[in-house]
Amino acid sequence: MFQKLSQKLKMAGLSALIGLGTLMALPAGAQADNLYFGFGIGSGSGDHVGREIGRSHRAERNRHQYRSCSARQAVRKAERFGMRRARVVDVNRRTIRVAGRIDRGRSQMVFARARGCPVLRW
Repeated sequence: MFQKLSQKLKMAGLSALIGLGTLMALPAGAQADNLYFGFGIGSGSGDHVGREIGRSHRAERNRHQYRSCSARQAVRKAERFGMRRARVVDVNRRTIRVAGRIDRGRSQMVFARARGCPVLRW
């Protein structure tokens, strides 16, 4: 009877030791993420918590604003292709038609309304 009781106490002590060891290891990893030490001006990691560095609100607005091709972007792209006096002649849901002059005479370009203004026809 004494043998069974000592065996149960050993098992209970061993399981308590394993459980305490596990509990002691868990908070150490969680606390290491929130603990910052900084000395001097501009310390390493804790300065810019919660905001993105290097990106302004204006750049963010412009990035979302030009998801599709606008008439102005199509005219600028036509001018980069060498079209002089480029102007928008037709805009619909899917395409933008730009007319102007090139070396051979009058010409038209058709751009898709997708991002980057892909050229459909020239």
